[in-house]
Amino acid sequence: MASDADIAAALMRMAADRGADKTFCPSEVARALAEDWRPLMPEVRRVAATLPLVATQGGDPVDPLTARGPIRLAQDPG
Repeated sequence: MASDADIAAALMRMAADRGADKTFCPSEVARALAEDWRPLMPEVRRVAATLPLVATQGGDPVDPLTARGPIRLAQDPG
């Protein structure tokens, strides 16, 4: 399983690669870190909640830890 540091680095790299005005799915990071990526999703969301990222669902800000269903992540503009 990927470490928190590996997950954080991958999340921030994806956010930087996409740029300030683009979002990405946390599953993209999980898929990059593990062939069997689905079990990694809760960890990716947990680590994302600690980083300067914004989670959205339907364009509205949400908590990545409590949101149900698909979310998108982006750099925090603030």
